[in-house]
Amino acid sequence: MSMKNTLSDLNNHLFEALERLNDDDLTDEQLEKEIRRAESMGKVAGRIIENGELAFKTMKHMAEYGTGETGRIPEMLEFKG
Repeated sequence: MSMKNTLSDLNNHLFEALERLNDDDLTDEQLEKEIRRAESMGKVAGRIIENGELAFKTMKHMAEYGTGETGRIPEMLEFKG
């Protein structure tokens, strides 16, 4: 399974949500909808960031102590830049 989204994508989505919230032309109903969407996105984004922090800590640990029995880095931690 390959990853299709990156932390850069997440950052872009969050800024897009912020731009929608800042749209002065939204009706009250549209604004409420955007607020609910932004709250949901914020919760999911928080989990993604926590997951990234865990992956980073794992990577640091592996750099210090090795990659273990498999001798390879888990796919989630691979850099594909």
